[in-house]
Amino acid sequence: VAVAAKVYEDLTSAGVEVLYDDRDVPPGVKFNDADLIGLPLRVVVSARGLKNGEIEMKRRDADDAKMAPLTDVVGAVKAALEG
Repeated sequence: VAVAAKVYEDLTSAGVEVLYDDRDVPPGVKFNDADLIGLPLRVVVSARGLKNGEIEMKRRDADDAKMAPLTDVVGAVKAALEG
């Protein structure tokens, strides 16, 4: 949770509009809701990704998710949004 909060702070400080979903529901529910409201990019901070120093990013218009280094979240997110 602390890492997700830091990612949120870094992105908002860089001018990226972020929806931080901290609800206590399964990830699949969150992913589905993100698609339903039309978020262009989903960023996932997970225990598995953190083990490798990465976050997962998935564009709504893409089939596959991509991993990005946790050390360059802002750059990776901005690049993904530019598409």
